[in-house]
Amino acid sequence: MSWSFSNDRPIFQQLVDIIILKILSGEYQPGFKLDAVRDLAVTAGVNPNTMQRALSEIENTGIIYTKRGDGRYVTEDTGKIAEVRNSYVAEKTRGFVESVKALGLTVNEISEAVKNVLNEGGNSDG
Repeated sequence: MSWSFSNDRPIFQQLVDIIILKILSGEYQPGFKLDAVRDLAVTAGVNPNTMQRALSEIENTGIIYTKRGDGRYVTEDTGKIAEVRNSYVAEKTRGFVESVKALGLTVNEISEAVKNVLNEGGNSDG
């Protein structure tokens, strides 16, 4: 997952999303030590204060924590990661459903549209 940003939302919020996705997708495994704030900021091409703000926001979710003097780590609490993952999926799904309902689609039409998109991607699960 790259560090690319759009102009539609604040950079710090996009950083929050990118880092959370790296954790939820398993790119950053439980117990993984994150790079120092300055190093992450350089990698992402953002101001260290912006990165610090994003990391503090993520820390509030409980999926990363700080070891004083040693840096930030992804929690080893896989239940907490699963909880955040479920909330993330529900939030994104809710937003999608609300946007297509505004177009007048029925539940069946939405379900069929999702199945079609999944099938286009070669996903035959379910």
